[in-house]
Amino acid sequence: MISRRLLRIKVLQLLYAYFNSNDEGLARYEKDLFYSIEKSYDLYHLFFVLLLDVKEYAVSRMELGKNKRVPTSSDLTPNLRFIDNRVINQLSNTNKVYQYIDEKKLNWNNYPELIKRVYTDMIESEAYNKYMSSEINTYKEDQEFLVTFFSEFLVNSDLLYQVLEEHSIFWNDDIEFMLSMNVKTIEKAKVNDKELKVFPLFKNDEDKEFAKLLFRMVILKHKENSDLIQLHIKNWDIERVAQMDLLVLEMAITEIMQFSSVPIKVSFNEYIELVKFYSTERSNSFVNGVLDKIINQLKAENKIKKEGRGLKE
Repeated sequence: MISRRLLRIKVLQLLYAYFNSNDEGLARYEKDLFYSIEKSYDLYHLFFVLLLDVKEYAVSRMELGKNKRVPTSSDLTPNLRFIDNRVINQLSNTNKVYQYIDEKKLNWNNYPELIKRVYTDMIESEAYNKYMSSEINTYKEDQEFLVTFFSEFLVNSDLLYQVLEEHSIFWNDDIEFMLSMNVKTIEKAKVNDKELKVFPLFKNDEDKEFAKLLFRMVILKHKENSDLIQLHIKNWDIERVAQMDLLVLEMAITEIMQFSSVPIKVSFNEYIELVKFYSTERSNSFVNGVLDKIINQLKAENKIKKEGRGLKE
């Protein structure tokens, strides 16, 4: 499932595009927002497909070894530990993955060099050789190796980033987020499961509504929130503040005001983290200070209404 942090990032990106365009058609950008979110979910499935393709490549390499004119003993009796990995076998039985990739026509058929590179980097790694030579052969060992596959081999693959950046602009900031979801899927797997339990696109309808409403309300409250921000920027012309800082502040104010179930502290921390990656070096302290003042004013004016989980501080 797409985390709320990634949903906030997607909203920020589309808001930036919206406010820098002459096209004020809200419906079009809202459509782009959900298309971007769905592309992230594509990536989640594509990473599983890449693992299956690397396994198939490993099988093909072993077949070539057996068919050498003068095969070695290791060619004739290869180590099948990776090919027989029990979690990969569960993935191979996961119909939801195949149904999704068939429907979306997702594959790596045009990137054989990527499959080969990932395979080569994997077999040359210390983690792979330790896994293949270990006397311990348990489900947990299979699981831990695949966690390494996603969190190290793929995370550190420069070619993977290059291929994905060329393929879709929506994937530039998604790779590590979605790989972490692949890791979580592997970690949640159980030895007696027939197939992996694939995460849904959204955790629930509330998350989908969160993204849509956040996007809409930032636009609808733009003038009101800009005026509020201006009141708390001493000795600064709002036109001179980094646009990304202003957007992050507007999103934070909107979320705090419009989403009664989200605690203020959660919203505050999320947007401070967001600005670290998407704005200037000085933005962190700037947004922190301005947002803190705005929250204090809104509290004093009793304009923040929280209920349920939102009351937790």
